[in-house]
Amino acid sequence: MTQATDNPFLTDDELMRYARQVLLEGWDIEAQLRLKSSRIVMIGAGGLGCPASETLVRAGLGQVHLIDDDEIEASNLQRQSLFMPSDIGRAKALTAAKMLNQINPLIKARGSVARLTLDNAYELLELAAGKPDLLLDCTDNFATRDIINRISVRYQIPLLSASAIAMQGQLALFEPQLHSGCYHCVFGGMDAAVDERTCANSGVLASTTAIMGNLQANAALQYLGVGNNPLTGKLLLWDGSRMQQRLMGYRQDAQCSVCAL
Repeated sequence: MTQATDNPFLTDDELMRYARQVLLEGWDIEAQLRLKSSRIVMIGAGGLGCPASETLVRAGLGQVHLIDDDEIEASNLQRQSLFMPSDIGRAKALTAAKMLNQINPLIKARGSVARLTLDNAYELLELAAGKPDLLLDCTDNFATRDIINRISVRYQIPLLSASAIAMQGQLALFEPQLHSGCYHCVFGGMDAAVDERTCANSGVLASTTAIMGNLQANAALQYLGVGNNPLTGKLLLWDGSRMQQRLMGYRQDAQCSVCAL
């Protein structure tokens, strides 16, 4: 079967697969075509990357490039839903991409076993061939998120950043081309103790990553399909222990060392 991402129209197979989606008010065939033509880069193929990428691929995202330099461990299986016990020891990015292609053969998923840095970003993101439509930050530490944010600002690529730890999560969609603020504007003042919190040293409930990954996918679908950023100028805060969700406003920091230069 020829992969449908090479076809500028919806094939019969795609119309059948996405039938319930194109029936939605505010989401039609044109939105589905925009999603089909979209290319994203997802950094992190773990607790957030697995549910986010699976939902996007099932919905008909055209191309996803997963970047992760980690290998699958037994402790990952509690929440990283694209992996099986037989996958332990294998590269996360390659294993996840293979599974995504099996879930939906009408899309294109691939993985790179690498750590994204400021030095290799141009080559790894394949910017010579054009910018991806969206970067998805699915990592689990502040230092890596800061690097991804700097790449987003440097190359003017929208950044959808999610985090999940314990029973709490955060989500924001930054558009550097609008000069409305970046990840550093919101989190640049975090202290070292907070910066070092990860799932490995602080724990995470399986449902937390599943919920935050799917909230991330929800925002990506709206942004890619209908051009709507449901989080403009807002940081979503989710608290699973209280089953509460709230939005906190932010704006560009005029003194931000990353985006206000």
